[in-house]
Amino acid sequence: MLEAENIRKARRNEAWREDLRKSKQVKERMLIKRNHMAETAPEIRNKSNVEVNKGFTEAQALVEAQRCIDCPNPTCITGCPVEISIPDFVKQIELGKFVEAAQVIKETSSLAAVCGRVCPQERQCEKECFYTIKLKQEPVAIGNLERFVADYERENSVQVVPKVTKNGMKVAVVGSGPAGLSFAGDMAMRGYDVTVFEALHEIGGVLKYGIPEFRLPNNVIDHEINYLKKLGIIFETNVIVGKTITIDEMTELGFKAVFVGSGAGLPKFMNIPGENLTGVFSANEYLTRINLMGAGREGYDTPILKGKKIAIIGGGNTAMDAVRTAKRQGAEQAMIVYRRSLEEMPARLEEIRHAQEEGIIFMCLTNPVRYNADEKGKVNEMIVQKMELGAPDESGRRAFRAIPKSEYSVPVDLVIVSVGVSPNPIIQQSVKGLQISKWGTIEVNEETMESNIPMLFAGGDIVRGGATVILAMGDGKKAAKAMDEKLRK
Repeated sequence: MLEAENIRKARRNEAWREDLRKSKQVKERMLIKRNHMAETAPEIRNKSNVEVNKGFTEAQALVEAQRCIDCPNPTCITGCPVEISIPDFVKQIELGKFVEAAQVIKETSSLAAVCGRVCPQERQCEKECFYTIKLKQEPVAIGNLERFVADYERENSVQVVPKVTKNGMKVAVVGSGPAGLSFAGDMAMRGYDVTVFEALHEIGGVLKYGIPEFRLPNNVIDHEINYLKKLGIIFETNVIVGKTITIDEMTELGFKAVFVGSGAGLPKFMNIPGENLTGVFSANEYLTRINLMGAGREGYDTPILKGKKIAIIGGGNTAMDAVRTAKRQGAEQAMIVYRRSLEEMPARLEEIRHAQEEGIIFMCLTNPVRYNADEKGKVNEMIVQKMELGAPDESGRRAFRAIPKSEYSVPVDLVIVSVGVSPNPIIQQSVKGLQISKWGTIEVNEETMESNIPMLFAGGDIVRGGATVILAMGDGKKAAKAMDEKLRK
């Protein structure tokens, strides 16, 4: 791996020197405007699960790849939590070698089609692009290019699976979300026999139950999982680690080490009056019923309450997923209720824009204080209070405070609360002596992701409490490297 990286650095430096000799070529590249993906029209997509972003055409990908000037010190890589060799895969696209581009990505990431769709590139790799830092222009569309090559590979059935030499050692993974899948892929590539234990009946974790198909289609996730199966990874579903099987029992079965990536599926609420009324859901339950259990679709018996006036409390990506799902379930008024302003909203800008285009109502600087019910005990009214922003807090976000005597009533017939999650405590309670934080997360060495229990590693939401897909994948990758080094000693 080190030799390959040295070759890449040399190639970049050589290419950079050549471009310096041909400064006209560099200037021409800088004049190319960023390509933007086509999107399904709002009036069509807000009534179905058709994917919103349509992806690049081959022509768009070839032109966009030309914008990369092959920096000698590619800061875009440092902005990527899994350190994909971005200039190399972009260069392969420019040469028309799409399969080779996919292979470059797979050296460090096994979920390219997923990351290309849901990762916040604007805050990571694209934020560190030369165009962003030096020219204050739109960066190379790295995420769109990553999605393009992954989709090209899938749609043309040209997936290449590397041959792996087995080392005879078994490792276990708890959870098949992004952290677990990333870890499993890396360990399989290193020659380990990997078994992933998943509590639900389908593989994918939050990718399946938490993200709607209009953002991340199930066939895309399944394709990535099938690739991991071809690497030899075994998946066991309907297994609750800590109940069905314990970590100690895994050791008895011959697993040399365990990685816990079971996520944070325990929803948080605001503890205000009326949260126990019929018609008040957590976003986790609402999205799981619809995304994973087929609620509202023909041929499925999973019950789900529908409403005409639906309020989603929160401003993150999960809140956006929930409110846009509610619109697709037939809501006449689907509202985001958020205590800060639109500028402070943590959701991706693209998701906010898509929601606005689809007719979502944004009630910013507003916070619920109570829910009331009709005579049958079903929520029918939300009492909210107006908010105002003050000075920035320690994190840099502006603090908020309630405006006295500003309460007013909003009629609702369904409320979905999306104000955060915490880890389910089953695993933590089943491992004697495991150090956990006051938030219920597993404490780990940040350099290795190992807990205080030898050979027990963890990453993703169960460590962070809440993380993006790519940050969870980065944890899995870091843990795989550290575990491998420790097992080989």
